[in-house]
Amino acid sequence: MAINWKVILAIAKTHLLSKIKQTSVAALGVTFGIGAYITLVCFMTGLNKMLDGLILNQTPHIHIYSEIEPSKEQPIAAYETLENSFKVVHSIKPKQSQKKIHNALPIMAYINKDKRVKGAIPQIKSNIFYISGSIELGGNLRGVEPLEEARLFDFQNYVVKGSHEDLHKVDNGILLGSGIAKKMSLKLGDKIQVSTIKGDVFPLKIVGIYQSGLAEVDDIQSFATIKTVQRILGEAENYITDINVKLYNIEEAYSMAQEMENQFGLKAVDIKTANAQFETGTSIRNLITYAVSIALLIVAGFGIYNILNMFIYEKMNDIAILKATGFSGKDVQYIFMCQALIIGLVGGLLGLLVGFGLTSLIDTLPFETEALPTIKTFPVNFDPWFYVIGITFALVSTFFAGYLPSRKAKKIDPVKIIRGQ
Repeated sequence: MAINWKVILAIAKTHLLSKIKQTSVAALGVTFGIGAYITLVCFMTGLNKMLDGLILNQTPHIHIYSEIEPSKEQPIAAYETLENSFKVVHSIKPKQSQKKIHNALPIMAYINKDKRVKGAIPQIKSNIFYISGSIELGGNLRGVEPLEEARLFDFQNYVVKGSHEDLHKVDNGILLGSGIAKKMSLKLGDKIQVSTIKGDVFPLKIVGIYQSGLAEVDDIQSFATIKTVQRILGEAENYITDINVKLYNIEEAYSMAQEMENQFGLKAVDIKTANAQFETGTSIRNLITYAVSIALLIVAGFGIYNILNMFIYEKMNDIAILKATGFSGKDVQYIFMCQALIIGLVGGLLGLLVGFGLTSLIDTLPFETEALPTIKTFPVNFDPWFYVIGITFALVSTFFAGYLPSRKAKKIDPVKIIRGQ
């Protein structure tokens, strides 16, 4: 026998409207559960993404450099007469090697041809002293290609004054770390002298202030163009100390780093190895966020279960009449299941609206801190999947919350109820 869904839905609607207060309470339970889930998960994941971005946006997926390491072959090993002897060597010194990467330009050209690579760009790291008047501070200067750094690593987002483009245009310009600028009372347009470890002094014009959000970095680090740093160090145009690689898929970083180490004989560190502790903290924060969110949804489901149980006890007479007039146990079960799903659908949609409203409000609240110069409002992650998960969980939880009470309704004997009346 075919199920008349029109009649079943009409009866379910009548039941819900006849007890509008209980229906509203049940729907509000779902609404607040889903609303709290959306608000919490959007805000917490947005916060996690912001913290991740603070570190990971500035970190290459693969960092290639020439590592200084102890000599594997010691001079004593060259004496054949001592070949079979037990040798003990104290104070093993690093082998004589250069900081620069040999054949850096051809290596970069080769890496950039790989379809997995979004970009491979050069960098020069150099230890220097900042000199302004009588103040002298130690730090480091990085030679970069500003436009490429902006394309691959969001470099422009950390320039709080001036522009990365000015660094590209102005000869002998420098993007000064915000901590250094503060300590030395320097501002945009001022001149600063930098001294190499050899004692050579060079004047540079401040074209921008750089702030990474990490105080220990901003207190020592500044940026200039590759050519400027090469000129300061007195090196040739092919002098490169580091190659930073950005991939299309970050998951390929570890395997590609191993390939590059073997292929080029250089040290290659992938982003996950370099930031293992930071990634562990992110995973734990996400786990706590999802655990609390799921707990909110489960609590809402139990609320619906209790209210539907009460519905059945209060609708005993209605169930008896329905069965006496020809409705089967399955029909009665479908009626109560429809009630549960209607509550879940209405409550879930309202919950999505409440969650969206709250997260939109949070997204407009001012949040300014010196540690995060590019952040002006609280971070919120408006991922559509959170809304899909929210409405799906609302329907699934109300389905199971209504299933058990509806089975009781299906098994009720109308004769016993009528006799009891």
